[in-house]
Amino acid sequence: MRTATTAAPRPALPVSQRERFYAVVGELLADDPRLALVLADIGLGYLPELPESAARRVVNVGIREQLLVGAAAGLAMAGLRPIAHSFPPFLVERPFEQLKLDLCHQDVGALLVSAGGSYGWPGGGETHFGMRDVSLLDTLDDVVVDVPGHADEAEALLRQGASADDRRYLRLDDHDNATAHDVTDGRLVPVRTTGSAATVVAVGPVLDRVLRATEGLDVSVAYTARPRPFDTEGLRAATARTSAALVVVEPYLAGTSAHVLSHALRHRPHRLLSLGVGRAATRTYGSVEDHDRLHRLDPAGLREDIAAFLAA
Repeated sequence: MRTATTAAPRPALPVSQRERFYAVVGELLADDPRLALVLADIGLGYLPELPESAARRVVNVGIREQLLVGAAAGLAMAGLRPIAHSFPPFLVERPFEQLKLDLCHQDVGALLVSAGGSYGWPGGGETHFGMRDVSLLDTLDDVVVDVPGHADEAEALLRQGASADDRRYLRLDDHDNATAHDVTDGRLVPVRTTGSAATVVAVGPVLDRVLRATEGLDVSVAYTARPRPFDTEGLRAATARTSAALVVVEPYLAGTSAHVLSHALRHRPHRLLSLGVGRAATRTYGSVEDHDRLHRLDPAGLREDIAAFLAA
């Protein structure tokens, strides 16, 4: 006689993107002998206990961010899939030459995973602020950029990136949206399609704020967690249903995607408003919410700027 069995339920996973990364990357390391994790001290204490076979593939180079990327490139040249992890300024800005030469010039792949977004740890100040990362990566060749807006999206994109062979940047931010979307195909997700005066594109964790800011306005809203490569076909389809006015709201440096969107719509006269983190030095600490207000990335600031653009 056979008795039915049910699989044990999956344990509850952390709700923050960064905590989800540490939980899932340990599982990936244990399951895939091709993976290696490279750290520069940051994150080492958050990893779960790993079997010896996986622990041998965790490399801590200490506070040497150039070596972080250089070691990852060396592991890639040896046939492994390296995952390099730190805050954005230590993963992109400080070792930019190693990204350019060791990874891109040598044409090897790696998964770069940052945490903290643009100002996720305000107490760290400017040394830990990372709003310039995607703009810098835009100057390099063939780097996929993923910006999840929910921990479930972060996990799906982490698993996808770990199994790939390309150069990929996964930008984690704990300022989450309430609902996750299916983002692994990189396509623009229509979220609100009733407006006709403009299309508003929200990138990653700003979606909920954009939806609140545009409530009652005559705009359609679309969402992406993969700004590079941008879904230009989806953008053309979305803007075909509205006027030639386009707004993009990004959780990093304002204007980062302006050239990509303008090129996608180059055959159609259009207006573009780019909202994001400002370029002016703030020299302040405060809270994440304080910085949202300062950069007008809170719902009130977004609504005022979008409404003024529509009225212009």
